[in-house]
Amino acid sequence: MKYVNQILIILGIALAGELLRAVIPLPIPGSIYGLAILFFLLFCNLLKPEQIQDAGKLLIDLMPLMFIPAGVGLMKDWQAFAPLLLPASVITVVSTLAVTAVSAGTTRFIRRRRERRTI
Repeated sequence: MKYVNQILIILGIALAGELLRAVIPLPIPGSIYGLAILFFLLFCNLLKPEQIQDAGKLLIDLMPLMFIPAGVGLMKDWQAFAPLLLPASVITVVSTLAVTAVSAGTTRFIRRRRERRTI
């Protein structure tokens, strides 16, 4: 019964996010609204982490199963995706390197700035 109550809380928050998406005319997915609502509730201590912790862990444990249908769909329609493999791979490598470089530069900048303050 504990899991049912916790999952109902999570589903209620997700539903509230979908309702906000329908009401607010912005191109933001309902799941993002739901995450913002969940963050607000947790931040304001209106919802305690213990109230959803067990169901959250269960859903995270089940998450890999949710990727199986998408993987099967990709394998089924491989001919349509084969021409995109090289461009997608290049984009992935370049964007990963760019994010790594920007993160390293930002970290270096912040560390140098902190060192100057302590001297």
